[in-house]
Amino acid sequence: MLETAEDHVWQTIDPDLIWVMDKLIVSRKLGYNCGPVGLDVPHPGFYIVRPCVNMLGLGLGAKKMWLEKDTCDLPYGYFWCEWFEGRHLSVDYHYGEQKLCVEGRKSEDTFTQWDEWIRTDDLVPFPKMLHAISYPHKWINCEFIGGNLIEVHLRRNEDFDEDTQHFIPVWGGQDTTPPEGYTYRDYPDVHGRIGAFIK
Repeated sequence: MLETAEDHVWQTIDPDLIWVMDKLIVSRKLGYNCGPVGLDVPHPGFYIVRPCVNMLGLGLGAKKMWLEKDTCDLPYGYFWCEWFEGRHLSVDYHYGEQKLCVEGRKSEDTFTQWDEWIRTDDLVPFPKMLHAISYPHKWINCEFIGGNLIEVHLRRNEDFDEDTQHFIPVWGGQDTTPPEGYTYRDYPDVHGRIGAFIK
């Protein structure tokens, strides 16, 4: 497998800053209702259950689950967190200054197969908890759901280079003939995406 931006970050990051790659620690620092496998949830409800650290990205292993109390039967290395509703925004910051915001849309029955990503004009303030790491990390990408920060990447979103406005993933078995006004680009990933229609 080719080295990714996430691989490079893991190999070079200051160990004192590696907490940004752990979604449980990020969630705890933000004061969310969350905890590791083995800690009871405070009340029954729907929670997002996913790996604390996921180098492969794109929601791998994530599930929406109804939890009553005990969490000991969840997979080791996972955590649970309160369920957020709302728009999913992915924002790139360059030394703390916003440079890109895109909105992701998908069906409710998947966390990996996105239908589309669209560039937006939303202005999202740089999270205060990240001010201390904005240097020397040139680029920081943040994911938000309903205005709630859910994960941090020490890289930028390259899908929207060259002023791309709309990015539609193409999955294995789908027709690769682009709609009018779009071009097709090979863009495989570990989740079965083979390319994308872009404009």
